[in-house]
Amino acid sequence: MHTLDQLNRGELKGIVRLQLSENLTAFPEAIYDLADTLEILDLSHNALSHLPEDLPRLKKLRIVFCSNNRFTELPAVLGRCEHLEMIGFKSNHITRVTSSSLPSQTRWLILTDNHITDLPDDMGRLTQLQKLALAGNRLRRLPDSMAACRKLELIRLSANQLDAFPDVLLALPRLAWLAFSGNPFCAARDPHNEFKTVAFADLSLHQVLGQGASGVISLATWQRNPFGFDDKVAVKVFKGQVTSDGFPEDELDACLAVGYHENLVTPLAKVAEAECSALVMGLIPPHYSNLGLPPSLVSCTRDTFDEGQVLSIDTIARIVGQLENLVAHFCQQKVSHGDLYAHNTLISDDGHVLFGDFGAASKYGNLSATQQQGIEQVERRALAFFIDDMLSICAEKDKHSLAYDALREKVRM
Repeated sequence: MHTLDQLNRGELKGIVRLQLSENLTAFPEAIYDLADTLEILDLSHNALSHLPEDLPRLKKLRIVFCSNNRFTELPAVLGRCEHLEMIGFKSNHITRVTSSSLPSQTRWLILTDNHITDLPDDMGRLTQLQKLALAGNRLRRLPDSMAACRKLELIRLSANQLDAFPDVLLALPRLAWLAFSGNPFCAARDPHNEFKTVAFADLSLHQVLGQGASGVISLATWQRNPFGFDDKVAVKVFKGQVTSDGFPEDELDACLAVGYHENLVTPLAKVAEAECSALVMGLIPPHYSNLGLPPSLVSCTRDTFDEGQVLSIDTIARIVGQLENLVAHFCQQKVSHGDLYAHNTLISDDGHVLFGDFGAASKYGNLSATQQQGIEQVERRALAFFIDDMLSICAEKDKHSLAYDALREKVRM
């Protein structure tokens, strides 16, 4: 994080990325002093409502993030930035997005948690678009022209006002990560009355184990253990608002709808109180670790890995076999996970996989047979990308093996 004082004193000359959060109400003129080098401008968490008309003076600008500000429309000046390809305006008050505000080279567009009712009819001209996050808006339809967005790989549409599933998406050849829960066309949430319920007062939360867009996971012990669970458990307390993937209530619903599988983190009980929605889960043993890391600004939709991370082809084949079995289970339960990634995968020292995080999951059993088949094809494509990512960290000595060739063939399918 940088400071306005540093900027005004000229101490940031030559930087590539600028991040300012100082309750700004106006765009600092001193930013133009960085025009020769600045590529990433992050003005999130301020009080901005406009960007200046001469923003294209930042001639190398590729990425603009202005989340958690006061914009009511996506600034048209963005469309005149020659190299701008990543735009993030999450959690503003945007009601209007015009074609002129979207550069034709846009690759990453994040408009989560706004008040958008319509997208430009010519969205299809964004032929480089790979990632599109629109959860938590008021969209009623998607433009038919999006059939031309053939590079689109990830889209988040949860928590909108879509009356029908957008069939235009199912013809996109690279779409792999799709979230659409919390729309009027979706199946109703199941109360899961058969599932064990505990009171939040029964639990005592301790240190945080992890957190994501939809909630915080903590170690917990029992004040009162009505069902005789293990003394130590994990509790995910859901945030009571829309997240980048949708409504937390839909995550809980999908997680419980999937049921038991040996490669899923085991849900034990739910907490369903007016002031708290939470899920009690089995505690993951300490010999499990994350298989991958989330996508970067460079990889956009694809996972990243620790530098030097290498796996044998035998280990990769075992991981893939477990994920294939898990995806088949999702299909049987008519739940699309929507976030099939290595960074959502835990692996033990002996190669056993545990999978979780249902924030982007969507139930689809109420849709037509054709739509169901299309959604399952999207999920299988995510699995193919997962395999491709795994092969990228395969040991060099194994890259000429029959097992490697067999997995490479699955990526081509």
